[in-house]
Amino acid sequence: MCAHTKAMMKKKVSIVLENGMIFSGERFGADVDAIGELVFSTAAVGYIETLTDANYSGQIVLQTFPLIGNYGMIPADCKGAAATVGYVCYEHCETPSNFRSESTLDAYLKEVGIPGVSGIDTRELTRILRDEGTMNAAIVSDPATVDMDALRAYKIQNAVAAVSPKETKVYVANGEQKASVALLHCGTVRTAIDELTARGCRVTVYPADTKAETILADQPDGILISDGPGDPAENTALIAELGALLGQKPIFAYGLGHQLLAIAAGGETAKLPYGHRGANQPVKFSETGRVYISSQNHGYVVSAAADGAQSWFENVNDHTCEGLVYPALRAFSVQFAPETCAELLFDRFAAAL
Repeated sequence: MCAHTKAMMKKKVSIVLENGMIFSGERFGADVDAIGELVFSTAAVGYIETLTDANYSGQIVLQTFPLIGNYGMIPADCKGAAATVGYVCYEHCETPSNFRSESTLDAYLKEVGIPGVSGIDTRELTRILRDEGTMNAAIVSDPATVDMDALRAYKIQNAVAAVSPKETKVYVANGEQKASVALLHCGTVRTAIDELTARGCRVTVYPADTKAETILADQPDGILISDGPGDPAENTALIAELGALLGQKPIFAYGLGHQLLAIAAGGETAKLPYGHRGANQPVKFSETGRVYISSQNHGYVVSAAADGAQSWFENVNDHTCEGLVYPALRAFSVQFAPETCAELLFDRFAAAL
């Protein structure tokens, strides 16, 4: 089949924004409609990790990089199950080239039921989101069918409960066991588990709704609170349990865990206009002045720290909080992915156990 004939066969699709704007493109992936919170990621690579990042639960992801899918789909690189509800790019590669590739991006999205949109002006759409802020959007075949009131009312709810496991799981230490860590699983944990077991830690992963008394009864040497999706403030029961854990054991939290810990300690969070998403977010370490280029994926930020909390990291672009230390509570946290400076963070946590 010639390229012209294939192009003629592609189905048309529209992205309808809650402000009434419509972008027309071509379908790929699953032939279904979807509603979600439209966000953009500036990452040039890592689309496999993006598609399977629990933090994108309930969201439609727009990639600013123009070509996506050129190295296909590699199951070993997936963070977990598919998490996004929609996927948008300027162009998706139909003939990937990589010795590890097992399928195309199009085939993967069809398999997991996620609709894709290509062929739109992603730069213009990104500018709109930067100027007007993150907004809801619908991926539909016919824009006239969209209920605009329902679209504007859409809200991601119970995101942590949707991605957190239902059962406890134990990971043994690599070599001699030096300590035990309780990991509260709010959505994203794979890297953290590898870093801790490599440092001689036995890691017990608990569902996010685990009671504080259950965790403490197992007598861990320290507690890790993971990243995850959604609005931190809606997790009232989880925050109450974290309040009961504060000061009991050394605590390290990252991503959503950083925000949850801040609220539990008496701080506040707020929603950013369009969030921090991508692998190029600069954060400044207060102890040395060094700037790390971090990977981030969040829409909320710690807007007010609790009394006694000390600033640890700051975003170079917008000066928002990227990390806090709680000396009296033996706790610290960062907003970004901990692999950004794994030796600094995990070595410090391991030394506290």
